[in-house]
Amino acid sequence: MKTFFSIRVHLCLSAALVFPLARAAERPTFADIAPIVYEKCAPCHHPGDAAPFSLLTYQDVKKRAAQVAAATRSGYMPPWLPEKGFGDFADERRLTDKQIAIIAAWVDDGAPEGPTGAIPPPPDYGAEWQLGKPDLVLEAGGSFQLPASGPDVYWNFIFPPGLTARRWVRAIEIRPGQPRVVHHANLLVDRAGSARLQESAPGKGFPGMDLVITRSPSDPDGNFLFWKPGNTPHVEPDGFAWRIDPGNELVLNMHLQPSGKPQQVRPSLGLYFTDQPQTKFPLLVQLEDDEALDIPAGVRDFAISDDFKLPLDADVLAVYPHAHYLGKLLEAWATLPDGSKKWLVRIPNWDQNWQAVYYYREPVFLPKDSVIHMRYHYDNSAANARNPNHPPRRVRAGNQATDEMGHLWLQILPHDPGDRRRELQEALIRHRLEKSPNDPVAHMNLGAILLSRLDPQAAVTELRAAARLEPKRPEVRNMLGLGLAQLHRNADAIAQFELALKARPDYASARFNLATAQAKLGRIDEAVENLRRVLAVNPDDPYAKRRLSELISNHSNQLPANTH
Repeated sequence: MKTFFSIRVHLCLSAALVFPLARAAERPTFADIAPIVYEKCAPCHHPGDAAPFSLLTYQDVKKRAAQVAAATRSGYMPPWLPEKGFGDFADERRLTDKQIAIIAAWVDDGAPEGPTGAIPPPPDYGAEWQLGKPDLVLEAGGSFQLPASGPDVYWNFIFPPGLTARRWVRAIEIRPGQPRVVHHANLLVDRAGSARLQESAPGKGFPGMDLVITRSPSDPDGNFLFWKPGNTPHVEPDGFAWRIDPGNELVLNMHLQPSGKPQQVRPSLGLYFTDQPQTKFPLLVQLEDDEALDIPAGVRDFAISDDFKLPLDADVLAVYPHAHYLGKLLEAWATLPDGSKKWLVRIPNWDQNWQAVYYYREPVFLPKDSVIHMRYHYDNSAANARNPNHPPRRVRAGNQATDEMGHLWLQILPHDPGDRRRELQEALIRHRLEKSPNDPVAHMNLGAILLSRLDPQAAVTELRAAARLEPKRPEVRNMLGLGLAQLHRNADAIAQFELALKARPDYASARFNLATAQAKLGRIDEAVENLRRVLAVNPDDPYAKRRLSELISNHSNQLPANTH
């Protein structure tokens, strides 16, 4: 009895130290606790969301009072991985020492309700959309049947917006359909229709974790389009809206976890448009060292690293660290040209269940020639409670949840006005090729950038390397043909365009380029036929319509009668 009394007095005194003087003699009631719970806990703990129970009422919280106190005291809840003092992030979920002490004192005092009139109203999660009615709602073409048990599943849903004009997107809200079985989701913009080629039937979707979307390197990703349980949709600041053009499609890459019973998963998207076009051009920069991930069984501290030198002044706007179950200590910082160190993020106890995109409260300025460092440590021992293998086994990089990854994504905005992404993107690709000289995608992307810089000879060198490494990739053949055409080697260019069409007969860009090269060699009838095939698929293609009209007008005497 004496021991219990001494502990009780200690807790009450500790709590009293953190109250304002006006409340020093008062006992905390639910009116003191509710604002904390509503802000930090309720986003996940409300009906229909991912958490297993609700914390919206006094009765809800009182029933779980001891559990809430223990989880907050230990730091397990609310989930917030970055260590304080190693990056200043907006919308931190971390509780202050004062908030933790108030909860502990309230629970220790029997969790009194107090005057009901002093309790603020709970947040309203009854509305279907957090940001209000969207300008456009898209629903997946079909459901995915998640089995009751088994390994994690990665499934991709394709959403065709069906737009007839360019729109600028200021926010997107992802509704996962079954939030309790969705670990996280990423949305990608597919401008080339490459994802649909992986579907066995329209609307069915397709499996795969490390999704690769074919895109021009001059139009890279610049915005994090990410969902996790309990998150609030990110609204882009003025100037940061991203575009959707007619024909573009959205691909939702979802990480699903079986729950013990079969689930039908059918997500939907809400898009919010703005009339303000993009004037700020950030780039998503990835540091990684997956090729070094070969972790022997039993090793407690296995490290990988990557370092990237910025070619220009830039602001870091957000960071997204990523690893799997063996990740332990994740660090990222920058060494400035004067030798000083600036922390970007430090996570001392990684848990992939709570990964997130972290936006800085204020942009982190890094001058030109700053070096960004990524250092990740992994624990493949039996002492790691999150290790999925018992006993531990050798683990390498891969796309399964039981494989490993080491990625650091940064949203970086070049500091000077205008679109400076190409300069940053080229430096990033060359950095990639220094580490992985046989990466066909890196060679292809560098070739595309060199084409845009009007350096076709250097572009052809890179694109030939890409074609040698991945000979059946139609995008490589198409770009190689463009480079050869710029060098006035139209016969060689035609051969490359034909290889692209052999791999993908519906590749409209390659067919248009083929027609252009044929016309330059005087093969007008063949050029006209290929342009007609482009227009048969897309009758409103302005380039094909104009080019066909020019050919018919300028070469009417050379065309067969059936082309008039």
